[in-house]
Amino acid sequence: MRRPGGWWRTKSTPEKVETYTRWSFHFFGVIEVFALGVSAYGRTGAGLATVLCLLVVAHAAVCMLVSSRALDWTRGRRPQPVRLMWTLVVVSAVVSTTAVVIAERGPAGEVETAAGSVYGGVLCFAAGVITLGVSGRRRMVAVVGGFAVGAGLLTFPLEMPVLASVVLAGLVMVTGGFLAITSIFSLWLLNAVYALDDAKETRARLAVAEERLRFGRDLHDVMGRNLAVIALKSELAVQLSRRGRPEAVEQMIEVQRIAQESQREVRDVVRGYREAALEVELAGARGVLTAAGITAKVTGETAGLPAEVQSALGWVVREATTNVLRHGDAKKVAVTVRMSGGRVVLTVENDGVAETTGDGPSAETADTVGSAPTSGSGGSGLAGLRERLSAVDGTLEAGPAGRGIFRLTAAVPLPDAAAGAALEVAS
Repeated sequence: MRRPGGWWRTKSTPEKVETYTRWSFHFFGVIEVFALGVSAYGRTGAGLATVLCLLVVAHAAVCMLVSSRALDWTRGRRPQPVRLMWTLVVVSAVVSTTAVVIAERGPAGEVETAAGSVYGGVLCFAAGVITLGVSGRRRMVAVVGGFAVGAGLLTFPLEMPVLASVVLAGLVMVTGGFLAITSIFSLWLLNAVYALDDAKETRARLAVAEERLRFGRDLHDVMGRNLAVIALKSELAVQLSRRGRPEAVEQMIEVQRIAQESQREVRDVVRGYREAALEVELAGARGVLTAAGITAKVTGETAGLPAEVQSALGWVVREATTNVLRHGDAKKVAVTVRMSGGRVVLTVENDGVAETTGDGPSAETADTVGSAPTSGSGGSGLAGLRERLSAVDGTLEAGPAGRGIFRLTAAVPLPDAAAGAALEVAS
């Protein structure tokens, strides 16, 4: 069974900001209902108050729908909600006109105050919401200004003084403009969060592309010259062989030697590409996590550790960091390297998982990290890490470790000489 709030934990940061923004716009509708509709019950009779409240509820519902569709439009998921915005204009005009009629023909006194609040309030909220569905400052100003002018014109049937009409239009302009600016700023913030998330993904893809280019350059440097020499010596051997010269054998022997040397150099390049230095991986993990807004704390010494131990633990750090960024929502990550009983123990803890429920980010983290088949060749995931660690007699444990904490622990035994050197450095 899913934990309450599990749907929120599974969302990415931009999706969380979008959900918050969407419900903030909906909350404007709730404020409208309580501020204009429900408050009418304390100002006039139950009958007229109910009519005013129902009008406000209908207007707020249309505002919620328009704001939601406008938000989808800004994200490129829907076409511009032009018809819905005109519908909101018509509903706002109907509600305002009805409020004017109630204020003009209803009992004098408090009913005029209640109807007047509904009259001006719905125009302010409508102006703020409709600006979400238009682009360009001029159009936004035109929308707010149009509602302000309309608010002033609709007061003439009430025979209000000109000064009062101007003041009312100014209030609609200021209040509607404030709601419009608030809404536009919220959309700008949402788009900025999505842009930052896209930039982070682009940066990761560029890092991968740069690494591929580096690997390609290394292979070209190793193989380019050797292949050119092999081609020239082979051509020379062919010419000598056609002439019956014994030097052709020597040239082919040289070709064989260069080919074997090239094979060895390629293996060295690939081995260097696959090896992961622990110190380099720790520094890289700290930088990547910090760039993602995660507090990273790295403690421990790596000096004096054998190359094969550093390579195995470096892969653990790399996979754990990738998992935190991809599957979790961590705020803090702690990486610790320590010596214990002739072993190097690497611990990676993060707080980006739910409690142990078997359903949620904690389970997802454990499963997705270990999604590689156990018979694979050392790929990503728990299975690949265990294979790498088994080559140096190491062990790996992963799972929840308390409330909201996920812990990954790798232990690798040290050779006697290396253990003594490492303990000497640590002391």
